[in-house]
Amino acid sequence: MAKKIDLEALRQQINELQIDKDLKHDLLAAINEKQRYGLVWEESSEEAWDEMQDKLPVFVEDATKRLDSAPEGSPNHILIEGDNLNALAALTYAYAGKIDVIYIDPPYNTGNKDFIYNDSFVDKDDSFRHSKWLSFMDRRLRIAKKLLSEKGVMFISIDENEEAQLKMLCDKIYGENNHIATLPTIMNLKGNQDEFGFAGTHEYTHVYCLSRENCSIGYLPVEDEELDDWLSDDKGFYKKGANLKSTGVNAPKEKRPYLFYPILVNIETKVVSTISKDEYVRIYDKELKLHDEVYLSQLQEKYESLGYTFLLPITGGKGMSWRWGWQKVKEEADEIIVNINGIDVSLYKKQRPQLGDLPSKKPKSVFYRPEYSSGNGKAELVSVLGENLFGYPKPLNLIIDFLRISAFKDSTILDFFAGSGTTLHATMQLNSEDGGHRKCILVTNNENNICEKVTYERNKRVINGYTNQKGEEVPGLTRNNLRYYKTEFVPRDQSSSKSRRALMASLVDLLCIKNNIYQEQETFGGKKFKKNVLRYFKDEAGQMLVVLDERVVSIIIPMIAEVATRQNPLKVYVYSDGAYAYEDEFHKVMPVIELCAMPDAFLQALEGGTDILPKQKYSEAMMKEFQQNEALAMQNEEVVKEALSDDYDYVLKEKEDNVTNDIID
Repeated sequence: MAKKIDLEALRQQINELQIDKDLKHDLLAAINEKQRYGLVWEESSEEAWDEMQDKLPVFVEDATKRLDSAPEGSPNHILIEGDNLNALAALTYAYAGKIDVIYIDPPYNTGNKDFIYNDSFVDKDDSFRHSKWLSFMDRRLRIAKKLLSEKGVMFISIDENEEAQLKMLCDKIYGENNHIATLPTIMNLKGNQDEFGFAGTHEYTHVYCLSRENCSIGYLPVEDEELDDWLSDDKGFYKKGANLKSTGVNAPKEKRPYLFYPILVNIETKVVSTISKDEYVRIYDKELKLHDEVYLSQLQEKYESLGYTFLLPITGGKGMSWRWGWQKVKEEADEIIVNINGIDVSLYKKQRPQLGDLPSKKPKSVFYRPEYSSGNGKAELVSVLGENLFGYPKPLNLIIDFLRISAFKDSTILDFFAGSGTTLHATMQLNSEDGGHRKCILVTNNENNICEKVTYERNKRVINGYTNQKGEEVPGLTRNNLRYYKTEFVPRDQSSSKSRRALMASLVDLLCIKNNIYQEQETFGGKKFKKNVLRYFKDEAGQMLVVLDERVVSIIIPMIAEVATRQNPLKVYVYSDGAYAYEDEFHKVMPVIELCAMPDAFLQALEGGTDILPKQKYSEAMMKEFQQNEALAMQNEEVVKEALSDDYDYVLKEKEDNVTNDIID
């Protein structure tokens, strides 16, 4: 029998240990955590994680790969090259709580060189194979949770090697109640003949959300063979829905007395009508709480003499209730189907499509269409690129259907295991079909030039058009822009004003992504500033000013009148080392600007106050040194003069008292 551990004594012993305080904190936290059912694994070090102890990830655009010739208003998609752990951390600066749909196809950890950890393949003989994979996924899924919106949905493809472990991991991170479904996804109906015992036909897709109360799953279009079940009228497509007669414990007329009344049916025309309002209100005596059976008989005799079928909700000789009230039947009689079987007459609701104007259906828990075959994924990639450059790409129609049931027309979609780039291809294809404006963000490393030669090249051709394997010209999905970013790093500890400003300058690309404003202008207010002081962007999505040196604020305020109006306001970001927000300085132009704070997630990361990054290698001495240096730098007005163009002296002459209400449009 195992000896019971004295936890209090153990805590005391740990407190007395001469060890690093962070390690001591982690040990105590582990002891204090309640024992519970779930996964236990050996936490594994990861280079991409450790690197962020003293560095912060940022994005830098590779403008040579930019595709931005789409018509005005087209979505701007993002492709990020780099380790997805670093990229996810950087995305939180701009997209925390903003991602509507996440689809990922992570390594399945089969042991067949499909999973790389710290630049090494993890094989079947590695005794820590599952622990490494769980450590790898845990870090990424926790950050993904930070990115997911309240209505967001996440799809994760996996096979039996890690399906059970992944389910338990997601239950822990997202909560069991937020598990929507585990979908067996048929990828090879004939089956893999090399399987032991059973020919494998499927993998799995785990579906989770951030809040089950806020998210919803939509509908799929019906297959061609299912169209026979649908009819049409002046309002469009419909099919037979639920019986108008209620069922269940609340169906008896005693529980829903006002829903027990007659509906009139013309058998020849199959047209439904109602008795009059005066007749309806006499059926049920609310004081006696009884239906007037004598009066009902009189009504039946009256209307049957006029040629109507007098239909009451009766089952097995017992009075029940209709699903619709008298008023709704009167107003929407044309939404009722009359079904005649011999002498039996039944009423059904018309089921209208839930996906636009086309016939639609609820998705089933087993996900299958012939188009989901894994062979189609390979064929589609070869069709675009001319050769198979990626192992096991996902079929296009599978991802399209995941997006159909989860993404609104203006959703932001993320795939941080982008691989062959099917998710972006699917996003653009779906937009072209339904007129949507979905935006897709892809993240992948460039192992074996995958990002450049496969992910980017595939979607570049999809946008521009290409010639397929058959020699046919495939027109491009031209209403799309694509921008290519690389993940880079900046020092996490900033001990001087100059270095901290350089750090903030590296955020400009992220602010462009955040605000969907990309076209940088050469001048602002007719004056040219150096880029380490001020950046100005303007395109059809709006305009944005990034002030990287706050000492020019008073100088640029008069210029705002030249670019900003109430109809076209200016987003203004001002770098500040403290919490000062500059409302007073900008108060005269507030009607035409939106004064924005630098991304809070980034500032938290800089100060070590975030839980998405490892603990910072940071010292209080460095912070004190920085504050001293900053105080000295603020006194040096020559820094501003050097940073501006030759127009500095002219601009400086613009007095603040010249800024009047006349500049407000």
